[in-house]
Amino acid sequence: MRILDKLTSPGVLLSLIVINAFILRIIFLDKTPPSLNWDEVSHGYNAYSILKTGRDEWGKSFPLIFRAYGDYKLPVYIYAVAVSEFFIGPSELAVRLPSALAGTFSVFFVYLFTYELYKNKKVALFSGVLVAIEPWGLFLSRIAVEANLALMFIISGAYFYIRGVRLRSSSILIGISLLGISAWTYNSARIFSPLFLFGLAFIYQRETKEFIKRRVANLVLSILLICGLFLTMFWQLTASSGLARYANVQIINDGAISRIVESRNTSELPGVLPRVVYNKGTFFVNEYVRNYISHFSPTFLYLKGGSHYQFNIPNFGLLYLVNAPFLLIGILHLIKNRNVSSKVLLLWIIIAPIAASFTRESPHALRSILIIPIPMILSAQGIIVSWESLKNNQNRMIFMLLYLVLLSISAYSFLIRYLDYKDKYSWAWQYGNKEMVDYVRENYNNYDKIIISKKYGEPHEFLLFYWPWRPDVYQNDQKLIRFYQSNWYWVDQFDKFYFVNDWDIPNDSSMLTLESGKEVDCTIGKCLLVSSPEKNLHGWDKVYSINFLDGSRAFDIYEN
Repeated sequence: MRILDKLTSPGVLLSLIVINAFILRIIFLDKTPPSLNWDEVSHGYNAYSILKTGRDEWGKSFPLIFRAYGDYKLPVYIYAVAVSEFFIGPSELAVRLPSALAGTFSVFFVYLFTYELYKNKKVALFSGVLVAIEPWGLFLSRIAVEANLALMFIISGAYFYIRGVRLRSSSILIGISLLGISAWTYNSARIFSPLFLFGLAFIYQRETKEFIKRRVANLVLSILLICGLFLTMFWQLTASSGLARYANVQIINDGAISRIVESRNTSELPGVLPRVVYNKGTFFVNEYVRNYISHFSPTFLYLKGGSHYQFNIPNFGLLYLVNAPFLLIGILHLIKNRNVSSKVLLLWIIIAPIAASFTRESPHALRSILIIPIPMILSAQGIIVSWESLKNNQNRMIFMLLYLVLLSISAYSFLIRYLDYKDKYSWAWQYGNKEMVDYVRENYNNYDKIIISKKYGEPHEFLLFYWPWRPDVYQNDQKLIRFYQSNWYWVDQFDKFYFVNDWDIPNDSSMLTLESGKEVDCTIGKCLLVSSPEKNLHGWDKVYSINFLDGSRAFDIYEN
């Protein structure tokens, strides 16, 4: 009996939960999802460039924001990848490992955070279980996304802050630091973390004041941390690079303006009323409110998820349907018990969708990731409340056994769909680029010019990462052609590689024109052409083909 008690102790159970979370996130990480996408290889090559030269691919020394393709990526994840690549080299595993580890540590810190709120180990353990296996967190933990790392910093930061105010300890400073680091990891955290920190300080205002009053050093360090991590972040946002990503996803774009104009032209309202009713301000407010509310839609959470194929399985919920009634019970419990813990969770869930609601394609599984782990914690609360409401141990045992069986079936169903997703949607992951680079590298010396279609994104970045190309050579390449157009930085050439829009590839082996305007004469020297399979080319000999995992054609490779 003592052995059984030890095996079911919270410490042992938590260890098993965390170990299983890690296994689910690390197994076949280099192959599922089936390939790195262009954002992931950008992380990987910029990290490799920093590791080898101390500069990013643009030659900037240890930047606090990475230009990349012109989308300007925040630095923390890239530097984390550099550490990973230091130990295991540039690879799929190295690029995704920080995200997998962040997802695993999130499970651990959700337990600590929930226990700090409720002082209930059962609720804390079930919260950890759900974060470990629910599709939302599990799927995104297997991709190299900054959001997943930022989420871990936020959960751990919240835990340390709350623990610090309760114990009047320096853990508060750790919490501020972690929340500040999250703001340098993912753009949504730049809105969430300062608001959340301010909200925590307000909820725990008495304890926070007592901590600051204890020593002048506490006040000084708090101010330094807030200034160093948050005020510098706001300063960066005043530059065009700080807002570059938002400019690409904001609600008001050319399409929105066209819709406003159309609404005015078709309106039957008299006089100036169409302009009063249909304008950028009213359109923005309407879309923002709709976006915000959509994050709480059962369709989004339990049935279909988001619309982006790279961040969730299409038409599969982000949360298991078996937990829906328990989430409702947890929400009712949250409303009924208006204590400090409820205020913290309510604060989190209110501000979590704010940043994501400013963008198009809402609700979006990745941009709304900061909502995690609140549905899991509330569902865990609902499970334990339901379990404790039963009168005898036999009913409790039946309830728990039935729930665990249904939860296991749900998890099994997700894993089966996830494995099928790998093959069915390999095209969405720009699969085939690694295989293309392997072929080109093996035959590099046989050709004078190597021409590659831009059909599937940014082929130059895949070449740089998978080769891997020496960063110092790339940074100083005299043949490098880069230019800025349509809020994006394009690469048309480096070394003897030429990158061309698929529609600009002529049907014969003659002259082709790059987007930058440079002409490439395919009749001079021996040329290799990597094209999409839609082309019907004359004067070229097909030498190789690459397929997606569903068997459809990805690339056809020709020579002249």
